[in-house]
Amino acid sequence: MKNSKLTTFIFLALAAGILFGWLAPSWAVKMQPLADVFLKMVKMIIAPLIFATLVVGIAGHGDVKNLGKIGLKTIIYFEIATTFALIIGLLSANILQPGAGFDIDLNTISMSAVENMENVKIDHSFSHMLLDLVPTSIFKALAEGSLLQIVVFAIFFSLAICAVGQKARPVLDFMQSTCDVMFKFTEYVMYFAPMGVFGAISATIGQNGIGILSSYAKLIGVTYLSLIIFVATILTIVCKIIKVPFFALLRAIKEPSLLAFSTASSEAALPKAMEAMEKFGVPKNIVSFVMPTGYTFNLDGTTLYLTLTTLFCAQVVGIELSFEQQILIMLTLMLTSKGVAGVPRVSLVVLTGTLHSFGLPVVGVAILLGIDQLLDMGRTTVNLVGNCIATTVVARWEDEFDYNKMNKFIKSISTKKNKKSLVEQKNVLVEETIPPGNY
Repeated sequence: MKNSKLTTFIFLALAAGILFGWLAPSWAVKMQPLADVFLKMVKMIIAPLIFATLVVGIAGHGDVKNLGKIGLKTIIYFEIATTFALIIGLLSANILQPGAGFDIDLNTISMSAVENMENVKIDHSFSHMLLDLVPTSIFKALAEGSLLQIVVFAIFFSLAICAVGQKARPVLDFMQSTCDVMFKFTEYVMYFAPMGVFGAISATIGQNGIGILSSYAKLIGVTYLSLIIFVATILTIVCKIIKVPFFALLRAIKEPSLLAFSTASSEAALPKAMEAMEKFGVPKNIVSFVMPTGYTFNLDGTTLYLTLTTLFCAQVVGIELSFEQQILIMLTLMLTSKGVAGVPRVSLVVLTGTLHSFGLPVVGVAILLGIDQLLDMGRTTVNLVGNCIATTVVARWEDEFDYNKMNKFIKSISTKKNKKSLVEQKNVLVEETIPPGNY
């Protein structure tokens, strides 16, 4: 399926899912298995795809000396981007006050799910994060989809291939073949993307109803406005600094971004995003290292959302936080938002833990439960865009970004547009030259 056709089908599935969820909510909620099947199909390809591409990217280049520099630069950029995301979330919450005057009847909201979240204990200590990097078994890491553990194993595996030299050539050739097969496999899985999108969006609308958009309009509006501000300012400025056309990059990742938004799943978009960034000019070794690492350490949309909703929860119950308390919360979230990607409802779990640790009521989390899926769609998309831009930043920082490849991609988009325009013009001319009665 051609990329343009797939994008069209995803758009149609998105529109059809919204309409179906609105008109037939009782049937729409039963469509969730379609989304679950697609997401499971994506999960089955991610681990071998990342492992194969990372090994080929590092060992194939033979230059392992720069790996440490790439890792350090990646983490530095992640922390800078995350800090700006937290600041924008903090400013939005203080200026727009999404929780002020919130009139939802809190007594009608079930607190059982929130109580369960309070019982989820996540160890954020440095020692735990360090231990969690190293897999006890690569097969267990592959089965559980632990991206960071797969990355660590792949790095050591690549170093060993380089050290062995020519004798390891058959292994490297096998990994290259595996890489090619997995990208073709990904292409087949993407045929089912419209089905997954339809199931996800129709079930979301069917379960919550269109009316939820008006009830939570201010919170939804402030959240999406904050995400848009972050993308339109910080990420645009970053692209300007590294001399990469922002809108051309967005066009390059249009399809994976749409997948991320409609399924609210970063994993669904990861394979296509990696493929798109390679075509855009980022070397394979940088894409395969930065992208999976970013899904743990560079969740820009999620960190912005956590800051915003922490203050929202305080505003709902009329608690005013001092500037010092807000800064302390921001610094806490900078640490607690990392390394927990595998926890269900990760954002709400982290939010509940943060509120509890600062002695704030968790009733606001119960309010967020009803629209978490809708908000997750936006923050997941920003996470994806942020990680794609991170690959270009690191590549540019390493002086390895291929501007010629990027320009060819931009030119190909313009050529496609011009061809489409010429075809449309020809069709109009043909219609105008056909005499009446000769149809």
